[in-house]
Amino acid sequence: MLNSTKRREDACALQKLSRNETDRSMNFARSAFGVRCALASLFSATIGLVQLGLETEARADEKLFPVSATVVADRPVNECVPTKALGAGVDGHEQGEGARMFTDTNIPEMRSAGLGPLTYRLRTELAGEVWHWNPRGTWSDGSHHCGYWTSDDSIGKPIDVSYGYRLPRRGNTIDQANDDGYSRITDGNEDSFWKSNPYLDSHFTGESDDDAHPQWVVIDLDAAKPVNSIRIHWGTPYAEQYRVEYWIGNDPMHLQVDHADEWRAFPRGVVDHSAGGDRPFRLSEQPISVQFVRIVMKRSSRKTTELSNDIRDRLGFAIREVDIGRIDSNGRFQDYVHHAADRYKQTTAYVSSTDPWHRAEDIDYNIEQPGLDFILTSELTNHLPILVPVGVLYDTPENAVAEIKYLLRRGYDLEGIELGEEPDGQWVSPEDYAALYVGAARRIRGLSPRLKLGGPSLQNFESHLLTWPDASGNGFWMNRFLRYIRARESPFDFFSFEYYPFDNVCDDAAPQLLKIPMRLSAMMASLRQDGVPSEIPWLLTEYGYSVFAGQPEVDIEGALFQADVVGSFLTQGGAKGYLYGYEPNYLVDELKCSWGNLMMLQLNRKSQKLNRLSTYYGARLITKEWMQPRNGPHEIFSVAVDQGDPTALALVTAYAVQRPDKQWSILAINKDPKHPAQLSVRFKFSDTQPPVPFSGKIDIIQFSRQQYLWQDDGPNGRPKQSLPPAYFRRDASSSYRLPPYSLTVLRGTLPSP
Repeated sequence: MLNSTKRREDACALQKLSRNETDRSMNFARSAFGVRCALASLFSATIGLVQLGLETEARADEKLFPVSATVVADRPVNECVPTKALGAGVDGHEQGEGARMFTDTNIPEMRSAGLGPLTYRLRTELAGEVWHWNPRGTWSDGSHHCGYWTSDDSIGKPIDVSYGYRLPRRGNTIDQANDDGYSRITDGNEDSFWKSNPYLDSHFTGESDDDAHPQWVVIDLDAAKPVNSIRIHWGTPYAEQYRVEYWIGNDPMHLQVDHADEWRAFPRGVVDHSAGGDRPFRLSEQPISVQFVRIVMKRSSRKTTELSNDIRDRLGFAIREVDIGRIDSNGRFQDYVHHAADRYKQTTAYVSSTDPWHRAEDIDYNIEQPGLDFILTSELTNHLPILVPVGVLYDTPENAVAEIKYLLRRGYDLEGIELGEEPDGQWVSPEDYAALYVGAARRIRGLSPRLKLGGPSLQNFESHLLTWPDASGNGFWMNRFLRYIRARESPFDFFSFEYYPFDNVCDDAAPQLLKIPMRLSAMMASLRQDGVPSEIPWLLTEYGYSVFAGQPEVDIEGALFQADVVGSFLTQGGAKGYLYGYEPNYLVDELKCSWGNLMMLQLNRKSQKLNRLSTYYGARLITKEWMQPRNGPHEIFSVAVDQGDPTALALVTAYAVQRPDKQWSILAINKDPKHPAQLSVRFKFSDTQPPVPFSGKIDIIQFSRQQYLWQDDGPNGRPKQSLPPAYFRRDASSSYRLPPYSLTVLRGTLPSP
């Protein structure tokens, strides 16, 4: 504790001296006591200066690897206002967590990171649930408290918390939230059933082709099995036409480029005149070894046994159970499907869509969304417009419209409206999501022409975002989505996607960090190839090291990752980036190998004090040092980094801005965990003039293991040392030392022309 306090005092003294704030010390030093205190402060500052000098200048006894950075300074590649471009997100969490996170003492600490705009994330959409954004509202079947829900759009008591509702007609075994639900197709209960989304029927889409949105179910048998028969226990409405197919290839749910995989119909798998029922039938004479089986449904019967006049009950397709296996020579049917009302015991099912019908009893108290009024009236918004979501995949357009009506009546300033969340990660076809998007977007745009609508908040992907090819062979998800909405002249005012590049937090972080810019660049390039227009804003609505919790997120790597993503995204033309992990949280060990979490502030179970983590300091270094914390445009310039080997991944990356105060500012990241780098910086304005270095005095701000150390102690892990970035002012030099695993800001002016 004493050593930690001493370092903190030294850092504070040094920062005051460096910023020429010595007047108070001199006035105070007029007394004898003041003289002694001033001398002590000067001594501490001197020690700090020596330490920082060693940190920023090469020592004679160490070996550094040389790197040069050339700023292409003749023209900017992008422009941003950091107070509006660098933001963060708040999300739904488990029961009671919001109350611990959003306290009167925690919110100012969150805001002190310097992040500006806010995005509200929708966890219920990932859980496959309907969002009752307002607990007050109406059911389509009010007498039985069930059916299709629409929240009340009138102004009443402020909404402090809201909940999702599980779907009793759910089809997916797996979800992207708590993953504690299960499919009704393989749950072993004949009274339950899956049903597709009725809003994909031509009755709602307005399409002339009743078969424009065929629905499907995929069953994963977990391993290749000899299959020759199927028994579909149809509900109502059933499919009058359908076909049963098997997959040739590895995994139809996670596609790769240039793999000649495809769905093939079983020899007897095409049915043109079905009357429902549940009789088994042969798919082939001889068993075929398959793992994945798909049922593609067309031409709904539009019948229902429900006692309802609601047309939505008659639209789509319904299946109660599916049995897949073989009929042996004795006529006995062997079923390979495991039927259980348990996500981990049943055979995995994937579906194209799900009916948002539900009941009052389906409320899920395990997931809490912070209330819209609570968030939008809090200081977390920084009095800036907020990006809000509406449910699309598992909701109704009526509920989405009611939400935006409510927010407009409250007078909230909206940055934009994001329709749905991660449809690609939930195996939704681009045309199905596009139809739901168009249905909601048209109605919402009718409320006000000033509203900005967009999406789809794409999940992280490798190389290209793929789906099963259409009849023309087009397998590019985003291209087909854009083609659909453009044909219907639907508003699409911004594009959003997410970036979580590393699935395995158990692996060594050092080689993963080297891939950050390359992978993000590949994603953005592929999206441009798919036709996403550069003229509209691109929003990185979530970014984090991994979707799984692990130590790199709370160790020094978290700050390196954040800086590299922000710099790379803005240099490539991005408009706004939102950090995920804004709320204070606890450590978890999801993969049973590494304790961590996506967070910049750590909650303490035994006190109210928050631990400031590396990402917190990284955010402050970006928002308050690299960029100028004011509402002025910053010009962003590309930087060419040369470390001698053009084939190797860059150990050092650098990003350049010219700030409103006319200073040039370089953000340099050394991703080598053991070796310091010697960085030379030059600014090139034309091919006819030699590059120039910084001149005069420059500011150097550094954050490394000198300031931050993580103590790995399982669930009790915490920062062993947590200090702000070190600040130093010195004469410009031909090169600058970058410590191992460090962030460095070099800020100053150039020689006069």
